[in-house]
Parts: sequence; structure tokens; C-alpha cells
Amino acid sequence: MNVHGRDLHYFTSVAEELSFTRAAERLFVSQPALSKQIRVLEKRLGAPLFVRDRRTVRLTAVGEALLPHARAVLAAWRAAEAAVEEAKTAGGRTLVIGMSTSPGRGLLPALRTRLFSRHPDARPVLRQVNWTDPSAGLADGSSDVAFVWLPLPDEARYRFAVVAREPRLVALPDAHPLVARAASDPEGAVDLADLLEEPFLALPPDAGPLRDHWLALDARDGRPPRIGGVVASAEETHEAVAGGQGVVLLAAGNAALVVRDGVVAVPVRGVSASRLAVAARRDDGRPVVRAYLAAAREFGAVTG
Repeated sequence: MNVHGRDLHYFTSVAEELSFTRAAERLFVSQPALSKQIRVLEKRLGAPLFVRDRRTVRLTAVGEALLPHARAVLAAWRAAEAAVEEAKTAGGRTLVIGMSTSPGRGLLPALRTRLFSRHPDARPVLRQVNWTDPSAGLADGSSDVAFVWLPLPDEARYRFAVVAREPRLVALPDAHPLVARAASDPEGAVDLADLLEEPFLALPPDAGPLRDHWLALDARDGRPPRIGGVVASAEETHEAVAGGQGVVLLAAGNAALVVRDGVVAVPVRGVSASRLAVAARRDDGRPVVRAYLAAAREFGAVTG
């Protein structure tokens, strides 16, 4: 038996009005169309729902039995529609922010304040993503916006705003000979050339051009790096450096994640700066996404 919500709506209207004329006016349909629909419902149920004469309409025993259930079904559907609308509205307000490590630098509170000034009902949700995904959830759609290091794989897929430009440092065991050399250098730095024979810690291969960036491939004059290990988190990086597996380049603002307990970081000459950005997919034009990107551009413009 295939009974539609419209059938039950028509039935309850007639049952409550006890008049096909008034029910038709209430439903904004013609009386013949309403009568036809009730007859179709009665045929599906195999029993009459109303007793009709020239003056009155009243429910049959079958109609009396059906009425409370019809009302309950219609109420449940109205509740379902309301829940769907609420979910759609909440989905429009929710903003999943992906990150592989905490961005620090005062970024989260500053961007949250700017976002709320545009969308007071926004619901930002933070999501931690493993370093194996350099897009921090953008590529598979699990994040709406993300803090990412440039360059990104498939960069043309994304819009982004740079929020920090920082020199790259090299993290070393505190007993490494280059630490002493940096201490005697007027700038307290080492040259990339001093590091070319060192084993480097690398991001997972899935990181693509970002892996190449942290290995400084663009500044090695074609000399391939020696890979001492693959790391996918700040804790893994600290342990690998401290254990002598290799050295690693990192942004100055991220040094505190690795530099402790036998690991130090010194500036490196001969490599370009790192760039931290807030990114979103180009095909995501939701207002809350655009607002977060606008907030990131404002922050980047202020901090330079």
C-alpha cells in the first residue's frame, strides 16, 4: 500500500473540517480534486473513511481509527523537515578548520575575532590532520579551510592567503659540530652548503612539492638529498633529530615544536623563506569560507 503524505494531509483536513468545501478552501485545491483524492485513498485502504450526505460529513469507524495515526505521521514529517532545515542551516554555519600542527602566531584567536565580526553565528571546528596530507583535509573535503604550508600539491585547486613568511632554520642535535660553527658565525647561522652531506628528515612522499620544499631541493644545485628518515609529526621529528637520524629544516615559528631536550635550531643562509597560508577549495563559495579567507588576508596585510 503506497499512501503519500499528501493523501494523509487531505484526509486530516476533511476530518477536522467535516466539510469537503471548507477543507478544499483550507488546502487551496478544488473540491472535485479533493473528493477524487479521498476516493483514491479509500480504494487503497479498502474501506470508506467518510459517510457523506447532502448536509453532513462524518467519519466512519475506519476513519476514526486512521485519524490519530495520520496526525502522528504528519507531525513526524513536520519534525523531520524542521530537523533537515536546522541541519542545513547549521551546515552553512559550521566551518571545519584543518591543521597539521597548531598554527600558533596568534592566528586562531585573531581570525576567529574577524570571522565573528562578519558571521556572529559561525561555528568554527578545529581538526587535526596528519602530515601525510599537506592540504590538511582540503583535498578530500574533510576540512573547509586549512592552515597549510606552501607550495601545495595541485595548487590551482585552491585559493589561499599567506598569513606568515618566516626564515627556515635547521634543527640539529645540540652536540652536532655545526652548532659550534653557528655559534662562531657573526650571524649565528650556517650555510645550506654546510648541510648538503647531512642526512635529512623528510615528509612522507604524498606531501609532494612540500616535501621538496623542506628538503630545499630548489637550492641544492641538483644534488639529491640524503634521506635519514621520514617523519609525520612534530614529536616524531624531535625524536629523530635527538636520536641522530638526521637534520631537518623548519619554519622559525615552528621551532618551539622541536627545539627541546637536546635539540637546537640555527638559521640557514641560502634558502628561501617559508610561507604559511590559509587555504580553501576554489569551488567552495560559501559565505563563511569566504569570510575566513578575508580574515586571513587582513591578518597577512597587517603582519606583513
